[in-house]
Amino acid sequence: MTREEKATVIEDLTAQLAETPNIYLADISGLNAVDTSNLRRACFKANIKLAVVKNTLLAKAMEASDKEFGELPEVLKGNTSMMLSETGNAPAKLIKNFRKKSERPVLKGAFIEEAVYIGDENLDALVNIKSKEEVIGDIIGLLQSPAKNVISGLKSGGGKLAGILKTLSEKE
Repeated sequence: MTREEKATVIEDLTAQLAETPNIYLADISGLNAVDTSNLRRACFKANIKLAVVKNTLLAKAMEASDKEFGELPEVLKGNTSMMLSETGNAPAKLIKNFRKKSERPVLKGAFIEEAVYIGDENLDALVNIKSKEEVIGDIIGLLQSPAKNVISGLKSGGGKLAGILKTLSEKE
């Protein structure tokens, strides 16, 4: 690879890092061709971009980026695959589901909305992170709950009151 090609790859990686709020680094070495193909297919279906990257080029791209990656460049050893996603917990769920059949991929680290997670032991915590849309949905549900109770109370109370009035009017 020439210097110009490396510079172009670093620029592309830097742009991808800047555009994507959630970045997962995983080790997929040891997967056979079928499993790798299945992983790529699962990533595509989940709207996750999967790319195998050179550690040195990714480290330089992280260095050139505006984001603060903390200890994440230190995990760039061995084979590294980068998963880019708009949803914070989607890659973690995908990794967890994929590991039901295989030992890999192993999570090296993750950068989620400016928080850095290092190590495979954080996978369960990352699966439980709610996405922005899920949190907004929960808040809307909580806000709607009291209003729904009041409205249903008024509707049922009105029906009871109308029933009582109708019964009383029929008696006379």
